[in-house]
Amino acid sequence: MNRRSFLMTPGLFTAREAAAWQGANGRVNLAVVGVRGRGRDHIAGFVQAPNTRVTAVCDIDQANVERAQALTEKLGGGQPAGFADFRKLLEDKSIDAVSLATPNHWHALGAVWAIQAGKDVYAEKPVSHNVREGRVIVEAARKYKRIVQAGHQSRSTPHKIEAL
Repeated sequence: MNRRSFLMTPGLFTAREAAAWQGANGRVNLAVVGVRGRGRDHIAGFVQAPNTRVTAVCDIDQANVERAQALTEKLGGGQPAGFADFRKLLEDKSIDAVSLATPNHWHALGAVWAIQAGKDVYAEKPVSHNVREGRVIVEAARKYKRIVQAGHQSRSTPHKIEAL
């Protein structure tokens, strides 16, 4: 499977978003930010996805970073770099995309920072607390030509798609 096929995976990105992906190189190097509960679910999913590599994990709690690194390795994803400071993670040019599983109040700011750093973003819901925060994310994505997707699993599971 090539990178474009991976991006076409149902529920990951829309076909239009995948077609617009900049700088395709055959593999998506991903960082998971916020690796306590939902972030570990992200790791488990992305480790299994073809042509995806969890290259970094980030959490303010070093114990969470170490557990996430061990989980990634146990699942066959290798040993990701560990970060406590999200800003330092964003300096890593080898990271293509960021998956945000941080507390809700960090989703909008984290998305904008990642976009400005040239990363594509997957953000858990809620993406923002208000319309203005959401508009800022959209404006940043357009300005920096980045892909942003929000978690909407309730609309992407096969039985719900069939029901719709």
